[in-house]
Amino acid sequence: MTQILVFGDSITYGAWDIEGGWVQRLRKFLDKKVIDSNYEEYFLVYNLGIDGDTAEGVLKRFDAETKPRVWPDEETVFIISVGGNDSVFVHETQRTKFSPEQFRTNLDKIVKLAKKHSTKIVLRGETPVDEDKVDPIPWLAGNSCKNRYIKQFDQIIKEVAKDNNVHFIEIYEEFEKEDYKKLLSDGCHPTTEGHELIFGIVKDYLIKNKII
Repeated sequence: MTQILVFGDSITYGAWDIEGGWVQRLRKFLDKKVIDSNYEEYFLVYNLGIDGDTAEGVLKRFDAETKPRVWPDEETVFIISVGGNDSVFVHETQRTKFSPEQFRTNLDKIVKLAKKHSTKIVLRGETPVDEDKVDPIPWLAGNSCKNRYIKQFDQIIKEVAKDNNVHFIEIYEEFEKEDYKKLLSDGCHPTTEGHELIFGIVKDYLIKNKII
């Protein structure tokens, strides 16, 4: 049996996708794999995405969320997808919500906690935004999403993955290859097509690297 715990924010949760988001697609794909194998293979996917969450938030809840979902002698996979909310630009302070240093420290601590349970740890990269729609953010007064900061935090995610010898899945550059603004429902959250693209990238990476 393999438990797959996916920590993240509203994009992990699947906000604004009538199909449930990229994590739900991963679950459906693996559910079918289990059924087709006549239950010789066994995967359980847990969507642990919370709207607005940050690396600090995931760090605080990591142990409480993980403990009841880890089975002795069974394999656990962690997929961590945070950074977008950490990188939100706050007009009042003229800084990101969390400094790059704070984000790096929190993400590094999450990875080290995950390593206590598994060697299969994946950091998922961030998605770009349509600044015309979210600078400023209509639903979060006094804040903006800016691609310059998302790129900066995405680079930190890559570096933390490399430093800890864990997996990193590139998303930002894959979105840039597309007409990505059409893949964003409100300038920030992916459309159904955007989630389908993320799912495909994640699924292919997990299969290629023998994680699933």
